[in-house]
Amino acid sequence: MDTLPMQLDAVAATHGGLEDFRIDAPAEILSVLKSLVDGNVLVNLNGSDGAAYTTTLWSIDANRGLLSFSADVHSSQVHQLVEAEEAVAVAYLDSIKLQFDVSGLVLVHGGKTCALSCALPRLIYRFQRRSGFRVRPILRNTPVARVRHPMIPDMALALRVLDVSIGGCALFLPDDVPPLQPGVVLNGVQIELGLDTRLTTSLRLQHVTSLNQDAKGVRLGCEIVDPSADTLRILQRYINQTQRRARALGG
Repeated sequence: MDTLPMQLDAVAATHGGLEDFRIDAPAEILSVLKSLVDGNVLVNLNGSDGAAYTTTLWSIDANRGLLSFSADVHSSQVHQLVEAEEAVAVAYLDSIKLQFDVSGLVLVHGGKTCALSCALPRLIYRFQRRSGFRVRPILRNTPVARVRHPMIPDMALALRVLDVSIGGCALFLPDDVPPLQPGVVLNGVQIELGLDTRLTTSLRLQHVTSLNQDAKGVRLGCEIVDPSADTLRILQRYINQTQRRARALGG
C-alpha cells in the first residue's frame, strides 16, 4: 500500500475540490481515530523534512485535544520528526486511505515507555476508489432501495440491497417484477441502509446478472449518478461500520 500522502492539490484539480473526501465533524473524526486505535493499525508519519516513521496510534485524549503515537526513543527518525514538528499521517482501514496533518510533535517520556504526542487533527481526508471495496449487509439488517418502476410509474418497488460500494450498489429484482434494461436511470431512489442511515440518489443500471436457479430473481449492478458529498460520506461511514461488524462476528 502507498504510505505517502496524497497530493491534495492534484486531487482537488481532478475532482473539482476536496469536499467529497473531507471528514471535519468532531464526532466522526474521533470515531475514525478510535478505529485506528482499536485495530492497532499501522500509521506512517511523513515528516516535512523527508523523515518517515511507522508506528501505531496509542491513545486519544479528546478533552485535551491530544493524540499519542507509540515511539522508540532510540529511533533517529523519531527525533527527526520532533525537530520537524509537523508531519502527515497516512493509514489504511481496509481499502480506505486516511490522511491527516499532525502538528506540534513532542516526545513524551513515561517510565520505560515513550510516545509521540501531537494535536488532535481537525480534518481527516479519506480516499477510496469508486470501484473499491464492496460490503454485504449484515444478515440481521435488510437494507432496501425504494423506487418507482421507470416504465410503470404507478409501481412502487422495495428492492433488497445485495452489496454496497462507494460508487454504487447491487439490487435484487424478483422474477415477478417487469424487467429493467441496462442504461436506464432510476431517479429519486431512497436507499435505507439502516434506521439512521438513509440517502436519496439516482442510480444508473449498468448490468443485469442471472443468479442461481433458486434465487428467483436477478442482480442489478447500479452506479450512483453524480453522488453528493453527503452521499459519499454516508456510504463511506456505512462501509466502515459494516466492515467492523463483520470482523467482530468473525466474518
